[in-house]
Amino acid sequence: MALRAVFFDVGETLVDEERWWRVLAERSALQPHVVWAALGVTIERGEEHDALWRHLGIDRPATWWDDLPYELGDLYPDAVACLGSVRALGMRVGIVGNQTATLEQWVRQAALPADVISSSASLGVRKPDPRFFRRVVDLAGCSSGEVAYVGASTTTSFQRSRPASSRCTCGAGRGGASNRRPPLRSQSTRSRSCRTR
Repeated sequence: MALRAVFFDVGETLVDEERWWRVLAERSALQPHVVWAALGVTIERGEEHDALWRHLGIDRPATWWDDLPYELGDLYPDAVACLGSVRALGMRVGIVGNQTATLEQWVRQAALPADVISSSASLGVRKPDPRFFRRVVDLAGCSSGEVAYVGASTTTSFQRSRPASSRCTCGAGRGGASNRRPPLRSQSTRSRSCRTR
């Protein structure tokens, strides 16, 4: 079955989140490496990101996730070109990840070359819930076997939860906190995220 749509995750796929987590650490009066270590534990256990505050033994900041947007400088240097290259192949390009309404709005304002932009906040469901990937297929407007989802998420539940006939391209992460994530597949997002199978 031919590939007709490619959807991209955001954090550590299109966006280097290192600055984002560093600012968050500074706001919480913590050293960045302490936050990254807690984040690594959170990801390894397959927990939601806000569980890291429990691992740190401190109360979660009330607006920690909602009021901190990305910046254009956070985009990986090849991100826009990659999106454009996929679009130039005649494929439908989407950007959907576990993001807040604030971060989804940032993606829209960044005017990235995508046909569909959404987030877990808008969809009402987060990865790795299978319903998230079913919604991605709905947004793609084609069958699940014609959609690829490109992401740096490496939890085993990601592979299990996607629609059985859909394609999954997972990178080992490109920077920041993702360097602490154990790879699901040995595939560099930086060099291979634009390749289709």
